[in-house]
Amino acid sequence: MQEFDSAELEKYDGKEGRPIYIAYKGKVYDVSNSKFWKNGLHMKRHHAGGDLTADIQGAPHETDVLERYPQIGTLKEEAADVVELEIPRSLDWLLEKYPMLRRHPHPMTVHFPIVFAFSTSVFNILYVITGIKSLEITALHCVAAGILFTAVGIATGAYTWWLNYMAQPMRAVKIKIPLTLTLLVTQIIIFIWRISDPNVLDSIQGASILYLILVLALIPMITVIGWFGASMTFPVE
Repeated sequence: MQEFDSAELEKYDGKEGRPIYIAYKGKVYDVSNSKFWKNGLHMKRHHAGGDLTADIQGAPHETDVLERYPQIGTLKEEAADVVELEIPRSLDWLLEKYPMLRRHPHPMTVHFPIVFAFSTSVFNILYVITGIKSLEITALHCVAAGILFTAVGIATGAYTWWLNYMAQPMRAVKIKIPLTLTLLVTQIIIFIWRISDPNVLDSIQGASILYLILVLALIPMITVIGWFGASMTFPVE
C-alpha cells in the first residue's frame, strides 16, 4: 500500500477526472465509485483529498460505509500546525460514545425558535384581522416558548461553534450572534409588554403600532438567522 502525506493526498480531489481519495483514522480509501462523491464533493460540504476523521465521526451514518470501498494506502502522521481543541475528558468520552452529539444538537433544537417566532407574528396578525382573542392568547404562548427555545438555540449554537469550528470568527457566525441576541431581547420585550397590557392590540394606534412592528420584526430576523445557519450546514459552493 502507498503511504501518503497530506500534500500528496490533496492531489486526489476528484477534480478534472482525478481519483477521489479520503482518509479516516490513518487509512486512505478510494471512493471514486461512490455516487455521493461526484467531482470530489460530498453533500456540498466535505472535500476529497483530506483527512475526514473528525467529520465522519459527526456524520449521520456509521463509519462502516467505508468498508464498501478499497483501502489503497495509509496516511503519514504529521505534526499538527494548528492548536488542538482541549476537550474535557467526560465530554470526549460522551462524543466517542454518541457521535451525533458533535454536530446534531443545534440543528435539532433550532427549528423550535424558528417556528415560534413565525407563529407569534402570524397569530397576532390573525387576531388583528379577526378579533378572536384566543388567537392573540396563542401568540402570547408562542412568544413565551420562543424565548425559551431561542435561549436553548443560543446555547447549542455556541457549543457547536466551539466544538466543530473552534470558535473561529466566521462571517455567518458574526452575523448570527448579534441578530440572535436582538431576537431574544425583542421577544422578551414583547412578552413583558403583553403581560403588562393584555389589550395592547385591541386598538391599533399609538404605542400599539410600535408593539405590532416589534411582533412583525420577528419574521425577517429569524429568516436571516436561519439563512446563514443553513449556509453553514449546506454551503452553496
